[in-house]
Amino acid sequence: MKKSKVTNFRYTPGYHVYSRGGWINDPNGLIYYQGYYHVFFQYYPYDSKWGPMHWGHRRSKDLVHWEELPVALTPTDEEGCFSGSAVVYKDKLCLIYTAHHVIEIDGKEQVFQDQCLATSDDGVNFTKYEGNPIISLAPEDNSEDFRDPKVWDAGGIFKIVVGSRTKDNLGRVLLYESVDLKNWIFKGEIARATTATDEGYMWECPDLFRLNGEDVLIMSPQGIKPREGKFKNLHQTGYLIGKLKNNYLAIPKREFKELDLGHDFYAAQTFLAPDGRRLLIAWMDMWEKKLPEQADGWAGMLTFPRELILKGETLYMQPVAEIAKLRSKLLAQTVQTDWQLELPARRLELQISAHTTFTLEISYGQEKLKLSKSGEVLTLEKTDADKRTTIYENNKTELRILMDTSSVEIFVKGGPTFSERLYGSKNTKLTFQSEKQAEILVYKLEV
Repeated sequence: MKKSKVTNFRYTPGYHVYSRGGWINDPNGLIYYQGYYHVFFQYYPYDSKWGPMHWGHRRSKDLVHWEELPVALTPTDEEGCFSGSAVVYKDKLCLIYTAHHVIEIDGKEQVFQDQCLATSDDGVNFTKYEGNPIISLAPEDNSEDFRDPKVWDAGGIFKIVVGSRTKDNLGRVLLYESVDLKNWIFKGEIARATTATDEGYMWECPDLFRLNGEDVLIMSPQGIKPREGKFKNLHQTGYLIGKLKNNYLAIPKREFKELDLGHDFYAAQTFLAPDGRRLLIAWMDMWEKKLPEQADGWAGMLTFPRELILKGETLYMQPVAEIAKLRSKLLAQTVQTDWQLELPARRLELQISAHTTFTLEISYGQEKLKLSKSGEVLTLEKTDADKRTTIYENNKTELRILMDTSSVEIFVKGGPTFSERLYGSKNTKLTFQSEKQAEILVYKLEV
């Protein structure tokens, strides 16, 4: 089969990881190894539609310039190499992933999922472990959904959390431990959904880590019912905060919060930078949405890397500081109440400090994104999409906005983040209005 190629570059990003032909979704195996940041991702090279999953691979020395590497994992005995993660053991880069099997039994197709291992001495070429699978059995009350292992080194003991669904349709996360990555012991269920409509029937892509003395569980639940202007995507990504005690996550004030309030954000995964920052990358798309780039031979991109910050009981994100390396020119620096700018390019960073009420509109041709604040209500509106609202109590609103050829990421300091894909093919325009004067900076970004 011939690999898919990009036939039209009208929507291809400049500084984001994206499919350079073929389909991509979840980021996998995020890790710093031998002087490089590594990003793997779910990948189907032969079409711009979802297909048997491979692992694509990029690496970077600075989080902004990404080198394309050979496919790391290709399905062989399994139907697909589903999502997973990475860890270093005895100087080897080790990938742990879900092997997805479809087997016909008594004339009916049945799905089986287990966890497998692949290793590399150079971080580029990987060999699957001959003794796979390394984790094959979920608890007896589990459904066939048993995937997305996230592994970490807990000081000489390796731990894995796996996403799961019970037979009575409740999402949950399971915990396993090992000393050698090959032999694993089931330690228990660390958390489970209260109800399917409130917290989901399946928890995909779990990630458990400690930040500011708290244990944070990020996952992507399926099946949460929309309510109160929240949970408007097909599936969500959010978090719970507690303390892991005796292999159980004790959550004193249980509230599942969305991690990003945009329309294009899923399957987030985190990792540690060498300087101790907890970084995150997610798939900047959403299942069952129209992806215009598919007509051009590719589909899917990842968010720009973000640093996680935990304050109180809320998890915030901001673009990594390395974004400054891409600033090639200061296009505008002004103080205004009413301001409009026709932009010569889309690869931009905006910084806006606004006081009290304001409205910012970003137009990619016929597609528009409007962010407004009135009182304590912050509202995002997107062409042909559900409106998003949230409470933001600060009078001063500091915005960091990353624009690329077909995406906009809005970061509110001490507040929410909104990740969006925009595809309009005509001129780009910014329009800003506020009650009081606001400080505005616009940088051009170049790779």
